[in-house]
Amino acid sequence: MSGGPLAGIRVLELGSFIAGPFAGQLLGDYGAEVIKVEPPGSGDAMRTWGVTREGKSLWWPAIARNKQSIAINLHDPRGQELVRKIAARSDIVLENFRPGTLGRWQLDYDRLREANPRIVVVHVSGFGQSGPYRGDAGFGSVAEAVGGIRFTTGDPDRAPARAGISLGDSLASLFAVIGALASLVERSTSGEGQEVDVAIYEAVFALMESTVTDFAVAGVTRTRSGGVLPGVAPSNSYPTADGALIVIAANADSVFARLAAAMSQPELASDERFRTHEQRGRHAEELDELVVKWTQLMPADAITQLLRSHGVPVGRINDAQAIMQDPHFAERDMIVWREDPDGCGEPMPMNGVVPKFSRTPGSVDSTGPVLGQHTVEVLSRLCDLDEAALADLADTGVIQ
Repeated sequence: MSGGPLAGIRVLELGSFIAGPFAGQLLGDYGAEVIKVEPPGSGDAMRTWGVTREGKSLWWPAIARNKQSIAINLHDPRGQELVRKIAARSDIVLENFRPGTLGRWQLDYDRLREANPRIVVVHVSGFGQSGPYRGDAGFGSVAEAVGGIRFTTGDPDRAPARAGISLGDSLASLFAVIGALASLVERSTSGEGQEVDVAIYEAVFALMESTVTDFAVAGVTRTRSGGVLPGVAPSNSYPTADGALIVIAANADSVFARLAAAMSQPELASDERFRTHEQRGRHAEELDELVVKWTQLMPADAITQLLRSHGVPVGRINDAQAIMQDPHFAERDMIVWREDPDGCGEPMPMNGVVPKFSRTPGSVDSTGPVLGQHTVEVLSRLCDLDEAALADLADTGVIQ
């Protein structure tokens, strides 16, 4: 692995799908050594999820990048003992099984800290490690509903919609990384690890702004409002002459004045209907109609250049092709090309590392590994097993 801000930190990743593994991807991007445990034979379900080619997921090379794969049967006591030995020499254990699963495998926090008091165990689950919903299955889509974001997503005259990505799982992964890193900082003072309990529905709810306060104090229930926020204008998507869509966010008074100047209609800034934020919100539909009449006269590139020159926030609504052609993405290394040894043998693009570090940059050093690619090396190094012991474990199906 290249250097990164987490160089020297070892992460043991258990679990599958997205909520845990995406957190592992981020930690690996930052330079941590990430050892991923997968079930022999099948491996992580993400190996075959999403868009596939020849039965292999095009997502896997990215979500499993910078990781080592070891295949261990966690239902076998000998496999559990191997994981305990690796955890004893690790900094972070990251898991997203249903609460109680680790305990049945003798891998719960109390057991792990006996051998390693500095261990940080990060749990990611649908509803958390406590509470009446604790034992319920909880995929990200369900957590998005329970956490409130589904109720506010979509058009007001239709059923709630979902984002076109796994939003709840990704949010939980971000909080898992935040919790893990905060625990490492605290450990540097106390010398002790701790548990981090991330519930996906709570990761969603944390982004719901003042929805509960609005209801409890003002009796206002935020609901679906399509592509706009009620009372915020102009801040919408607008069509251009070449068939593109752009988003203009000019709801602040000074920014709206700059938009009006760019539109060659400076009088709009002093119009009683649009002079203040509150008035623009009250006349949002009327104002949007005026902006649409203007944006439809020019192609997207011309409008974006004009508005940027006036200091007005603007951007195209990009699809994948547009992102790959965008010079700003390229300049900031947000599209990285890597060859996948388990794929077609040709480079493939994936998202770059976020955020950017000035002195210890993160990197993508390898794509998703073959199942069990590192089993022998890791167990030899961290469990002190010789060839005979490894051969016996492989012959009995404990490892692959």
